[in-house]
Amino acid sequence: MIARLGSLMRQWTFVVPLLAIILLIFTWGRDLPGGVVAVVTVVLAGSVLAAVHHAEVVAHRVGEPFGSLVLAVAVTIIEVALIVTLMIDGGDKSSSLARDTVFAAVMITCNGIVGLCLLVGSLRHGTAVFNPEGTGAALATVATLATLSLVLPTFTTSKPGPEFSGVQLAFAAVSSLVLYGLFVATQTVRHRDYFLPITHAGEVITADDHADAPSSRTAFLSLGLLGLALVGVVGLAKGVSPTIESGVEGAGLPQAVVGVIIALLVLLPETIAALRAARRDRVQTSLNLALGSAMASIGLTIPAVALASIWLSGPLVLGLSSTHMVLLALTVVVSSLTVVPGRATPLQGGVHLVLFAAYLVLAMNP
Repeated sequence: MIARLGSLMRQWTFVVPLLAIILLIFTWGRDLPGGVVAVVTVVLAGSVLAAVHHAEVVAHRVGEPFGSLVLAVAVTIIEVALIVTLMIDGGDKSSSLARDTVFAAVMITCNGIVGLCLLVGSLRHGTAVFNPEGTGAALATVATLATLSLVLPTFTTSKPGPEFSGVQLAFAAVSSLVLYGLFVATQTVRHRDYFLPITHAGEVITADDHADAPSSRTAFLSLGLLGLALVGVVGLAKGVSPTIESGVEGAGLPQAVVGVIIALLVLLPETIAALRAARRDRVQTSLNLALGSAMASIGLTIPAVALASIWLSGPLVLGLSSTHMVLLALTVVVSSLTVVPGRATPLQGGVHLVLFAAYLVLAMNP
């Protein structure tokens, strides 16, 4: 038993999530000096890699598209907790944090992750192939959720500024949950085959043949460690957020950059998992992760902040600026043209990456 425990402890993917939780307990709610911030950053990076490992173990056990759903939902639930916590602590200056973080998640997933995966998959395997029926359904849901939750508040007139009235916010929250629930049912029950990876000949890949599936015990252990790793990632990200905010302020950058950095940190596990899938010619899995994360980010965050707004005293700004609406509209159009053929070349990947780069440049220099 002791030898077995020692062997287990030597596996860093088991040790790092526990270390992250311990470090989180000792640093939560405290001002961190520079040396501690450096240690937290290292453990944060290790937690990201450990989360990816355990997510892949769980995904291999349960198969697609359930594996992508597990990681997307787990990351988003903890991301929502982080957003609400920061909004409670931040007061009026965090009134647009939910909007900034959710929109950043949409641009990172739909342009950054999608662009990288299409580029990697097409360069490595000639073309990146995927199922346009499932991917198109996911894209349509993301576009609808983003428009209802982030575009309409700019044009409604019940309240001044880019805010929803109480009734409008309640409608957006309920609609987000309904659409997300319908999509999950479609993805996992009625039309599961639309979201499975396909070969270049168009045949559905029903099983991953690169290794034997892990046992149920191993999968449950990885599921628990995945949860710990993600709690560590988001909690430690909150711990370094004051350093991020002071750095952003010192550099003279807009406050919205904080939301971008938080979203980048939180979405790192999904980014790495999606890239690994693209390298194995499982681009459909990559798109499931990317679009599923965008959908979960909106579909779970908007209801959560709507509920939190009951006791939050400050305003809840959700409406996008005109610049961001243009980027969102262009993303939807380009993504639609990418999805329709069911295959992509490096050109499509490059177009999405240029859109992502444009978002980053305009976030720092609006």
